[in-house]
Amino acid sequence: MSKHILLLGAPGAGKGTQSKRLAAEFDLEHVTTGDALRANKDMDLAHMDTEFDTPRAYMEAGELVPDAVVNEIVKTALQAADGYVLDGYPRNLDQAEYLSEITDLDAALFLDVSEEELVERLTGRRVCAECGTNYHVEFSPPTEAGVCDDCGGELVQRDDDTEETVRERLRVYRENTEPVVEHYRERGELVEIDGEGTPDEVFDAIVDAVDE
Repeated sequence: MSKHILLLGAPGAGKGTQSKRLAAEFDLEHVTTGDALRANKDMDLAHMDTEFDTPRAYMEAGELVPDAVVNEIVKTALQAADGYVLDGYPRNLDQAEYLSEITDLDAALFLDVSEEELVERLTGRRVCAECGTNYHVEFSPPTEAGVCDDCGGELVQRDDDTEETVRERLRVYRENTEPVVEHYRERGELVEIDGEGTPDEVFDAIVDAVDE
């Protein structure tokens, strides 16, 4: 039977990596808000009371896509999936309540990682300015410091990976998304996973939780 899995966690907790592995392990769709938006950017919103008639129009205007539109897009993506790992949604309580109206979850998993560990992970990321390959100064360094293994390009730190920006991203996450974690905890649906082990250790714990 197909599984409906929600993966929660702060930026840097490893949601993207673990979601992909989980989707492959159980033959599920990996549904992210970003991918769902890109796949449905020309969805007709004429029936909704929104400023623009398509998600693309919001994106091209540089405006945030409203919750009502994101909800509709996620609903479309989940309905098209036989089973799914949902990553990056819900981001607030309203979205969490909407999600419970449109689908039943088999598991709500939370990758628990301390703030200092998250800061270390996010500030250590380096990206090749030429080809976009990602590295990490501690966890996956290049052979030669500052030089891309793939193309020899210069490795740079993105503006949103500086410590000041990272701590602000985590503050916004705590303000908006931690209540979602509490929502599932209070309902007795949350399974907490220690997200500070190796990627393999974390994945094994996730698989055990899903199989229970």
